[in-house]
Amino acid sequence: MQLVKNSSSILRKFLVFNSLIFLILGLFTFFYLKAIQPNLVKQKIEKHTVIINNTSNHIERLKINFETKDLRNFLLSTRFLFQNLERVQFYNIDGVLIGDTNIIDLDQNVFVKSDAIVEENINTESSISKEEPKNKKTINKTENSNINNLITNKKKGEPVVIEREENNNFYVKTLNSVDIKGDILGYIMVTEQANEILTAVEERKNFILRTVFAIAIAIFLFSIFLNKYILTPIAALVGYTESIKSKDDSSRKIEKFLRRSDELGLLSRSLNNMTQDLQNRTRRAENSSADLAHEIRNPLASLKGASELLENTSDQNERVKLIKILSHDVERIERLITDYSQMLKDEASLSREKMKKLDLQDLIKNVVDEFKNNSNVHERNIKFKVIREKPNGHSCQLLGKYNRLEQILANLLDNAVSFSPKNSEVLISIKGNKDTVSFKVKDKGPGFQENNTEKIFKRFYSNRPEKFGQHSGLGLNIVKSIVEMHGGEVRAFNRTDNQSGAEIEVNLPKKI
Repeated sequence: MQLVKNSSSILRKFLVFNSLIFLILGLFTFFYLKAIQPNLVKQKIEKHTVIINNTSNHIERLKINFETKDLRNFLLSTRFLFQNLERVQFYNIDGVLIGDTNIIDLDQNVFVKSDAIVEENINTESSISKEEPKNKKTINKTENSNINNLITNKKKGEPVVIEREENNNFYVKTLNSVDIKGDILGYIMVTEQANEILTAVEERKNFILRTVFAIAIAIFLFSIFLNKYILTPIAALVGYTESIKSKDDSSRKIEKFLRRSDELGLLSRSLNNMTQDLQNRTRRAENSSADLAHEIRNPLASLKGASELLENTSDQNERVKLIKILSHDVERIERLITDYSQMLKDEASLSREKMKKLDLQDLIKNVVDEFKNNSNVHERNIKFKVIREKPNGHSCQLLGKYNRLEQILANLLDNAVSFSPKNSEVLISIKGNKDTVSFKVKDKGPGFQENNTEKIFKRFYSNRPEKFGQHSGLGLNIVKSIVEMHGGEVRAFNRTDNQSGAEIEVNLPKKI
């Protein structure tokens, strides 16, 4: 029991297990999210590489000089190559910009002449500036410096990739060389807006977060259900068994579980029935032991008294009489102990035997045939008569334990034969109904003297003291126990057919 107390609960194990699963899934999710963007960017790079290679092939095929004038015409004539791209830039071998798709929609003179910049102030005066803004030169110098650094650090045969966010937009830039017949003429940089990459990453992240949140809620609700409807009842059942062990009457603790129709309700009912059955057996054993001790006291007292008288008596007739008393008391004690031991064995074996389908009419005929060969029956010339009461189409088949039903009838017939006068008849009648099968055993003896015939089914009870040496008083009690184990009932009363004698009726359910 110490091991049970030290062990963790199922709920705790369940939560720990799910926490580990969540941790593992969280790690996989983290690495998955980290790999999404690089994979999507890689797809863009592969697309850019294809465009750069196609452009290089066109330049080689059309024999375009890698200089500003020829590239300008090339860009204007092949703009369809770059329709879905944000920008394509051409740099010479020194990293100087010599072509840009940003100006292919402008007038061709944009490459040779700069427009004057017109500034209009608030007092409507106009001025013409022939100089470009100073910061433009700074930007161009910075950009050229960055391109030169990229070109310098670029590995041969591998593109240079830049991921950048500008003005709340995400761009992927790919720089690669224009290699024609082994000579590097310059470089091409492809720039593409890739906001969909960030959107895809965000959507996947939100989906995973929503899924994790939904799973967490489901686990939380299941944990509540598990604790309330499964673990709490199991804990109550454990407490119930502990209370039984400590002999504490706590049957009310599981009453609410007995009404459940699920497996826990079935378990609760089975445990409750098993407990009650064990308690009943314990009480029966205790009562039987007390009854046996009480019943043995009388013959023991008689034995003690007869033995003392035997020592002090010289009269031969008196000694013979005392010896008969001693023999009768010993026989009585032997019968009590033998029948009590057999009763305990029968009760222990009842729970192990399985019920089978049988015909009660055939069983009764077999037992009666065996009794006809009994020496006591022959000496007293007792006859048996078996009849079927009012056959109404219902069979006498039922589900029962063959040996135990034989024992019922054997005890009843033995009782009937013992108290029947010589040259009399014992009547056995059988009746099959829709749901039950019943039989009656009638003798022509003195009948019952008690008004309450339920007393005769108690242990060690007999209403014929002169016959008590032959009967321990356990036979009818055993009959009642076996009948109740089959779910039936047994009754005893004096015959109602205008004849003297006893009548015992047994009703058994078919359960087929």
